[in-house]
Amino acid sequence: MDATPGTYGDRWNGPGGHAWVDLQPVLDGMFRHLVPYLTEAVPAEQPRRVLDVGCGTGGVTLAVARRLGPAGHSVGVDISEPLVAAAGERAEREGVPASFIHADAQDHPFEPAVFDAVVSRFGVMFFGDSVEAFGNLRRAATDDARLRLVVWRDAEENPFMTTAERAAAPLVDVPPRSAGQPGQFAFADRDKVGRILAESGWSGIDIRPADVECVLPEAELENYFTRLGPLSQVLGDMEEGPRREVVDTVRAAFDTFVHGADVRFTAAVWVVDARASAGSAAP
Repeated sequence: MDATPGTYGDRWNGPGGHAWVDLQPVLDGMFRHLVPYLTEAVPAEQPRRVLDVGCGTGGVTLAVARRLGPAGHSVGVDISEPLVAAAGERAEREGVPASFIHADAQDHPFEPAVFDAVVSRFGVMFFGDSVEAFGNLRRAATDDARLRLVVWRDAEENPFMTTAERAAAPLVDVPPRSAGQPGQFAFADRDKVGRILAESGWSGIDIRPADVECVLPEAELENYFTRLGPLSQVLGDMEEGPRREVVDTVRAAFDTFVHGADVRFTAAVWVVDARASAGSAAP
């Protein structure tokens, strides 16, 4: 995931990044039904070079590479060094021709006009300046390149994502989410997303809702909510007794999502499309 250096950047190069590496199989399985929304935007015959922004451990990047075949090239970029390293090792292990860049996509000096498509799954909501970031991505894209993003809608439509912090709130001070600031739900406002893209040189903007089922093993639920999200930032400093009380309370709050051996929830997202029209690159 991309992030602003000094804030999210520190976190994703520290415990947050390592947690995503450790939980990679769980997260890939949980979000597997979102992958086709990205790969369908890159037909095998065209484009040939695709950039995956906020690539994490490379699940989407590798899926795109398989879609493109040997004639294409899939590139992932992420601000987290642990995630990029894991993605590169994964590509080599799985024998998939993809490459990865450890950088902030907001200001990384990409070669101009080289990518025929830009995609991202939950990797673009953390920029310090979104207009600057998408302008930088537009400059890296060819004329008529396609942009396809999957981003979260608002928190109220995604109760699973805030269950842990809401359940823990009476027991511990969880870092609050700041409305309108970089973060998981920063692109919840469809009109805001449209303005950002238009101001940064993208056109033909289409933003539509999708509700996608996500599943993870119940056996991984505690590991998931204790290592990811705002709650994870406070649990590490707690003594075992109070920590166990918080964890048990939070685990009980997830019961509504538990169905036997599985945890099931709906991801309420926006699927965002745009085009890089000729002459529309931001200055």
